[in-house]
Amino acid sequence: MMPNTYRRIALAGAITVSAALAPGTASATPASGVSAVTISQTTVGGMDYILRELTIQPGGSTGWHYHDGTLYVVVKQGTLTHTESDCTTTATYGKDAFFIEHSGSNNVHIGRNLGTAPVVLDVLYVDPVGSPLSESVLNPGCDFQ
Repeated sequence: MMPNTYRRIALAGAITVSAALAPGTASATPASGVSAVTISQTTVGGMDYILRELTIQPGGSTGWHYHDGTLYVVVKQGTLTHTESDCTTTATYGKDAFFIEHSGSNNVHIGRNLGTAPVVLDVLYVDPVGSPLSESVLNPGCDFQ
């Protein structure tokens, strides 16, 4: 091997070990059993308006997260269990229910499908231009994913 190749391998190894040993390193809670289709998207006045249909399979969840913008949600099918970061504030939304998810890191939550049928949601995201649809975070200490 060439000297530059050895340096690259050593550097890659050092970065990998440093990342693995970094204090406080933890991964966010990923979504499971969730799929989404974007129906429409437009930008007006510095805001992205994105309409998506989300499906959460039985036993699936959104993972713990928050949004940079406001979401407007209609339940088309199934029952969604929506829990806040205090682990006790929980709402259950059935077919035809409407709810709002407010923006900001002080609005961490998880959506779960505890039923036997898929949950289907129509979600309108109203986000600052270029913002991610959600920001994943660690489980705040609740006994469930």
